[in-house]
Amino acid sequence: MRPFRFGAVVRQADSAKAWAGKARRLEDAGFDVMLVPDHLTGERLAPIPALAAAAAATTRLRLGTMVLANDFRHPAALAKELATLDVLSDGRAEPGIGTGWMAGDYAAAGLPLDPPGVRLERLAEALAVLKGLWGAGPFTHHGAHYRVEGLDLYPKPAQRPHPPLLLAGGGPRLLRLAAREAASVNLTTRVLPDGSGPDPADGGLDAFLAKIALVEETAPGPIELGTSILELGEVKAARWSRADISGLAATPQVLHGTRHDICGKLRHWRAEHGLTYFVLHHERALDAFAPIVEELA
Repeated sequence: MRPFRFGAVVRQADSAKAWAGKARRLEDAGFDVMLVPDHLTGERLAPIPALAAAAAATTRLRLGTMVLANDFRHPAALAKELATLDVLSDGRAEPGIGTGWMAGDYAAAGLPLDPPGVRLERLAEALAVLKGLWGAGPFTHHGAHYRVEGLDLYPKPAQRPHPPLLLAGGGPRLLRLAAREAASVNLTTRVLPDGSGPDPADGGLDAFLAKIALVEETAPGPIELGTSILELGEVKAARWSRADISGLAATPQVLHGTRHDICGKLRHWRAEHGLTYFVLHHERALDAFAPIVEELA
């Protein structure tokens, strides 16, 4: 049985000192991963330089993204950035990547929001480019969306063959891709095709269990399963405030009750369904969640 792992999403700070303090707070509290989101709008730091700063302030904490929007960067550039982060953090990079989805980001930057199927095809191709460039020697790729000609990337990542990748999503096509290509899958609510927010039709215990089954059926080998905590007590994750949290009460995405109750629920989901990686999405809930991390980690 896999051990529990816990991550926390951190979005912003107004100084280097404050940001380093947040990273050290997570490390001291026993969290495994610090995660930074990737959006062009809103009060959020850019993920890769923010994680580099967190690396300099910590020694154990792993450095992740929840999640990078593939459409914002060419995978050759992203491969170099992430390999550099991995080297300079002594092998602690743990990048999460997705298609990109938030319509407001695309509109603000003047980027076209392609249909989900196109974005998913582009993500699949980007993953092939990332892994190819992180391998030994020059890499060439001629695809529908990207072209790379004999590029021998420097640096290569410290973790071999490459940093563990996380994919997050709720739609069946993305979950199948994640099962084939990622080391870890974060099970989420499916996003509406127009990028306006979570799909209200995708919720409840049955839908959540079906996602677990789909990943397990598709994955060629062992894979880490996890999800995001959208409500802890009275604290809701702001990103998903439009989601119908009440429909998720039976899933591990909503945690109510005493410390004993919550630890019992998470132990149940690990024992019965193999979920071991839980991500807290709201800093306001850190103090309340820290004792749970201490007991289970």
